[in-house]
Amino acid sequence: MKLQVGFLLFALQLTAAASDKRFKHLGALHKRQNTTPVTSATSSASGAPSSAPAGTTSIPTTIPTNIPTPTASGIPPLSQITSGMSSQATQPVTTTYKAGASPPVSGAPSLPTSFVFKASDWPLQDKIPDTNSPEVQEWLKELDGFDIPTFSPTADGSCAGDPAAAADSANRGWWTCGGHVRSTDITACPDKLTWGVSFDDGPSPYTQSVLNNKTLLNYLTQKDIHATFFVVGSRVIERPTVLLEQYMSGHEISVHTWSHKPLTSLTTEQIVAELGWTRKAIRQILGVTPTTMRPPFGDIDDRVRAISLAMGMVPIIWTRTPGGGVFDTNDWRVAAGQVTGLQSYATFQTILSNATSIDTGFIVLQHDLFAITVDLAIGYTLDAALNHNPKFNLKPIGQCMKLPTSDLYLESTTNKTFPYTNHTVDINGDGKPESPGSGNAGFTNAIPTFSVLYLGGLAALFSLL
Repeated sequence: MKLQVGFLLFALQLTAAASDKRFKHLGALHKRQNTTPVTSATSSASGAPSSAPAGTTSIPTTIPTNIPTPTASGIPPLSQITSGMSSQATQPVTTTYKAGASPPVSGAPSLPTSFVFKASDWPLQDKIPDTNSPEVQEWLKELDGFDIPTFSPTADGSCAGDPAAAADSANRGWWTCGGHVRSTDITACPDKLTWGVSFDDGPSPYTQSVLNNKTLLNYLTQKDIHATFFVVGSRVIERPTVLLEQYMSGHEISVHTWSHKPLTSLTTEQIVAELGWTRKAIRQILGVTPTTMRPPFGDIDDRVRAISLAMGMVPIIWTRTPGGGVFDTNDWRVAAGQVTGLQSYATFQTILSNATSIDTGFIVLQHDLFAITVDLAIGYTLDAALNHNPKFNLKPIGQCMKLPTSDLYLESTTNKTFPYTNHTVDINGDGKPESPGSGNAGFTNAIPTFSVLYLGGLAALFSLL
């Protein structure tokens, strides 16, 4: 991979119709991905198991032998968690944070003025942003000085949809087809039995803390668990107060694109737009800019990596084992109508078995956008993880990677050097790069350095595991 970078490893809630359409899209994409022959993956200095098949964990056809009971009243039995089930009523957020409040991140700026949505300031929600906008044109300048691979976008981000690209997956470093990873990817926690807790696609009304509701943040607070939330830009501007509560509760925030499209299927300009608008939305609400990202569906190749790194964001995926196990709970499949809650839990039991058989820790994929996926998490999977023997250490991904929380955001990182003096980060896309902590949020030479020496040390570490 030609990456001239040495990085530290580092408007309203969706309607029922829109939700159904989106999960059908997810299901169709993953179904196509699973039809591709397996290829060998490259090794990763991040400790990820290498040689893994494409697609997600196979769907068990048997019912779990030990069916757990819900952890709390209000959570349906597993047999009743199915697509189309009624969702709990949502309520307004009960916790608010004022402008000027101090966040729990060392060196981070105070919270900015409360966010007020104005449609003309943002791209259409859940649509690929216009690449001709002044903001995107400014963000494209961040790629200057970097060697961005020139191979064409994939047809649709799936292996079956683009056989030619799939055949070239090892050269492309395509994770979707063959599980190919690079040393700059974060795909597993280094310490054995360490669980990297992550949730994708929110923020949602089922994430937030509300009185008398069984929500994810309530549960995490009660159990003293912190997680990494990979947030979608279109959801961020829709539910800014939920994002604020996640951040102020000590959870880690990371970029998950604007419209949740497979990134390998997009042009370079579109990828820049997807990442740029999402980090801008996050910063307008929180005052900080994430230094990490997760590609939707895990769909990443060397071109997507190069763009992400050039824009100051390190890719985080989830774990695959050498034997083909994928640490995907398949919770999204329940909402898509592809599996039942019982089958999803059987998949989770397979994850628990795989977790004790590998020499590193692991990162697990879960979702917080829908009531079904949150019910599975707080009613079953997280409780099973907490009570597992041998004991798991549940941590947000940055913490499991032993990274200071301050290094997860541009404004608070203590590492202020970058190997290319011509590199510029301009979060607002207004062409006015400024110093860290400024109101404009444009930075020159203010990205955390992900050094070759550090990566080499990690490679040496994982070669011993």
